[in-house]
Amino acid sequence: MAFIAIDLGTSFVKGAALDLEQLRISPAYRAPFPEPIAGLPAWRREYDPRQVLAAARQVIETLLRQTPACEGIVMCSQLHAIIFTDRRGQPHSNMTNWQDERELLPHPGGRGAFFDEMRRRVTPAERLEMGSEWRPGLPVGLFFWLAEQGQLPAGDLIPASLPDFVIANLCETEPTVELSHAMAYSVLNLKTLSWHTEVISKLGLERVNWPRIRQHGEVVGVLRYNGQTVPCYTPVGDYQAAMLGALLNEDELSLNISTGSQASRLAPRLQLGDYQTRPFFDGKYMNLISHIPAGRALNALVRLLAELAVGQGVTLPDPWPYIAEQAARAGPSELRANIAFFASSCGDRGGFWELREPNMTVGHLFRAAFENMAENYDACARRLAPDQPWSRLVFSGGLAQKIPALREIICQRFQAGYRMCPSSEDTLLGLLALALAFSRRTRTVEEAVVLLQQNYREEGGGIRL
Repeated sequence: MAFIAIDLGTSFVKGAALDLEQLRISPAYRAPFPEPIAGLPAWRREYDPRQVLAAARQVIETLLRQTPACEGIVMCSQLHAIIFTDRRGQPHSNMTNWQDERELLPHPGGRGAFFDEMRRRVTPAERLEMGSEWRPGLPVGLFFWLAEQGQLPAGDLIPASLPDFVIANLCETEPTVELSHAMAYSVLNLKTLSWHTEVISKLGLERVNWPRIRQHGEVVGVLRYNGQTVPCYTPVGDYQAAMLGALLNEDELSLNISTGSQASRLAPRLQLGDYQTRPFFDGKYMNLISHIPAGRALNALVRLLAELAVGQGVTLPDPWPYIAEQAARAGPSELRANIAFFASSCGDRGGFWELREPNMTVGHLFRAAFENMAENYDACARRLAPDQPWSRLVFSGGLAQKIPALREIICQRFQAGYRMCPSSEDTLLGLLALALAFSRRTRTVEEAVVLLQQNYREEGGGIRL
């Protein structure tokens, strides 16, 4: 039994064949994600949806040629990407994603930005009901800006998420949306799992033709290619796919550490609180805190330290092996850091203090930065579950994989052990779990995770690829 998995990322469209009998994932095939449309103002981030569709079609058709007995397609995608389409999925706008910032422009009312005005119209209780995930770059901000400018698309157009746009075109069907992408619009009422009509009315968005919400595992269309008839299942968010690929248990804390960073906890039921909440699978939820300073902040330090060399025309090789080695050697010191050098869940002002000549080295500097990251994760974990005794931490993301000293410092802070995510291809592993459940090889997604855990070799790094 073979499926195809597709991940519509920000940098690449990635895909692989899934062997549901051997629980294997083929080597991933990638195509570059199209570049943003040039010449637009800096606060607009738009893409040609036809180019995006062409890249997705290329990857899918390449994999179909290699998988002649394909029995289904499972897909995940970057969250918050939107295209206005007609009922056959044909685009009537460009695609915007989470990097679009038009709602940060001044509102004509004179009381701040469009985003500020939008927040004023919605109560804290309503934002809590929608998962506490209101920030610039979300689809609701785009819709509000368009409505306030009198530019909201007229007629029977549907604001489709990126993967639902792709599937609608491949299968010639109407775009719908699964809960994880519906949540990404930021007007989903988590208590009812339906569109939050009160908030929609307050924002003047009644004219928006909101897509029909589906449950995960439904067939949303059938792709016909070269004599094959392949069902396409509800696409999910890449965050949900990655968390599923971590094979997370309820007593584990997930720390994804890459350019950005997230602390996540699996919850058996809806538990709203001082964190973000997103729908998961089998009626479960993920409570998380995102935008924790990580790789972006560390890269800012690297640029600062390399500036003199760059100014002299010297190109430095990869600095990270040296940084990791020196940070491990440095050991604890009085040097302290706050790496919130940009707006984040941990503030927007950073710094270093207790600087002395002996500790003004690369090793001590990054050791202090790593210790601050551990402090941030500890504080976030206490917000997620104040009394939770974590059985262990689950690390994923590029930084966590390549810097052992960072993992050790975090584990010392938590006084807990850890394991790595079973695969560096976490979204594809998550899609393998979904394929097992959607094909009815397992009764639930949770059973699929248990099946994959049985094949998980902790010492060897996880699922066989």
